[in-house]
Amino acid sequence: MSGRLLHVGSAVVDYVYRIDALPAPGTEKTASSYAQVAGGGFNMMVAASRTGMKVAFGGQLGSGPNGDFLRAAFAAEDIATLTPPSPVIDSGNCVAMISGDAERTFVSWPGAESMLNLDMMASVRVAPGDWVFASGYTLSYPGSRDALADWIEALPAEIPFVFDPTPVISDIPRAILDRVLARTSWLSCNTAEAVQIAGAGDVEAIAAGLLSNHCPSADGVIIRAGAKGCFVRLADGSRQAVPSFKVAAVDTNGAGDTHIGAFVSALSRGVPPFEAASYANAAAALSVTRHGGSSAPTDQEIQTFLSHDDRMTTVHGREQEA
Repeated sequence: MSGRLLHVGSAVVDYVYRIDALPAPGTEKTASSYAQVAGGGFNMMVAASRTGMKVAFGGQLGSGPNGDFLRAAFAAEDIATLTPPSPVIDSGNCVAMISGDAERTFVSWPGAESMLNLDMMASVRVAPGDWVFASGYTLSYPGSRDALADWIEALPAEIPFVFDPTPVISDIPRAILDRVLARTSWLSCNTAEAVQIAGAGDVEAIAAGLLSNHCPSADGVIIRAGAKGCFVRLADGSRQAVPSFKVAAVDTNGAGDTHIGAFVSALSRGVPPFEAASYANAAAALSVTRHGGSSAPTDQEIQTFLSHDDRMTTVHGREQEA
C-alpha cells in the first residue's frame, strides 16, 4: 500500500462499565464488569491498521497517565504518533455505560486532544498517496477547531480528506463545518448527522443535497444507517443502498469507527466504493459481536466472513449492524 492514513482527530481513554440498564435519576447501579481501554479516534485507526493500512496519529496526546496509556496502546497496534505530548495537561477520558441491549451512553472530559494549534501540527506532514481523516470531535473544541480547519484547508488538492461529523455536530460552529465540508473528499456520517447538515428527506435526496450543496469537491458520501446498512452516492450520480449483515450484537461501541476505518482502508487500495462499503458493513458487523470499542476485525477475518454462503442468515440474539 503506497500511502498512510493520517488521523488528525482525537484519542481518549474509555472507562467502560457494563450494566443491565441505565440507572434512574438519583439511583445507583453496580456494573457487571469494568475495563480501561483506548477510545475515541483510536478505534477508527485500529480498523484501518488491521485491514492493511499504515496509520499515523497527528492529534495531541497528554503528558499524564491517560496519555501514557494511549501511547502504549498506539505502540501495541504499530500506530505512529507524530506530535509531542502536551506539557500542560493529560489526555481526556470518557465514561461509557454499555447496557444489556448493547446500547451505550457516554460522559466525556476533554483533555489535551481539545487543544491543538498549528505549531503542534508542524510535524504532521502529508506525502503523496496519504489519506487524511478528521472527526467532528476535534472541531467541536474551541481550543482546536480553528487550527484544524486552517490545516485541513491547506492540504494539497491531491490528498484525499475523509470527514466524519460525529454526534457532536451541533457543537461545531456552522462556519467551521462549512469550511471542512467544502474540502471533504469523502463524507461518512449517520442518518441523523446527514439530516442536520442537509435537511430532512429520503436518503437519496439527502445524499444528493450533501454533494451538491455542502461537499462540492467530494468523490462521494456514505450514510450509515445501523441495521439497514449504508447508502452510498458518488459525485457522478451513481448510488446504491448497501445491505447490512445480520449478526448477534453484544457491544455496538466503536462500530461506526470500525466502518469508517475499513471503508477508507479498502478505498486506499483501489477497491471500488460500493464494494468498499460492503466490506465496511462486514467489518462493523463483526465488531459488534465482540466486546470493546477497538474490536475491529482483520482483513482476513472480513474476507472469511464475506466468503460464507450463510452470512445473510439470522443468528440467535439481537440483530444489529453499525
